[in-house]
Amino acid sequence: QVQLVESGGGLVQAGGSLRLSCAASRNILSINAMGWYRQAPGKQREFVAGISSGGWPAYAGSLKGRFTISRDNVKNTVYLQMNTLQPEDTAVYYCNAVQALGTFWGQGTQVTVSS
Repeated sequence: QVQLVESGGGLVQAGGSLRLSCAASRNILSINAMGWYRQAPGKQREFVAGISSGGWPAYAGSLKGRFTISRDNVKNTVYLQMNTLQPEDTAVYYCNAVQALGTFWGQGTQVTVSS
């Protein structure tokens, strides 16, 4: 099983940027796909972005262009660069990993965007 640890969340004003990191406990090349989800208060968890072991990214709807997912295979880390943040982006952001054994989640990191 892979362990995932998120970091990089915090408080930022609207229009600002943050970069989230997800450190995995094993070589991420052995993981089929990794991604980011978020959950705002009172709402369901939603997909933000994902990246396959082959490096192919996917984004949720209008988030493409503001958010960019990337990976560092040497550091076993996946990143989410978030630009032009808006208050509606406020949520707990979770890293996940998809393997043959199942899907695994980190504990989440809080992102709060003030107006």
